[in-house]
Amino acid sequence: MNNILSILENYMLDNADDIAKALADDFRKRRIEKNLTRGQMAERSGVAQSNIVRFEQKGLISLKNLIALAMAMDYASEIKSIFSQPKYSTMEELSQIRKNAGKSRAYKKDI
Repeated sequence: MNNILSILENYMLDNADDIAKALADDFRKRRIEKNLTRGQMAERSGVAQSNIVRFEQKGLISLKNLIALAMAMDYASEIKSIFSQPKYSTMEELSQIRKNAGKSRAYKKDI
């Protein structure tokens, strides 16, 4: 039942603030599981302890600091691959992705 609730919760996150807070909550859980204090995490990652507190409490963090925390917790490959695969929800989107594969820039569509 707990698994079902966590899956449903993931689909209910529909804005950046909610996603950031969920990410921060997950980070805090992983940090505590490894029995690391915020101070130890700051030493390990090079991220100021005040930034870790702000992240865990409000979900606010710079991308560079998020990457440093991920690396310190051995999540480098997960964060590195976040945009590695194309995502699509329709066959039209898939077709567009295939058409644009290898391009180095996007162009404004004529309406």
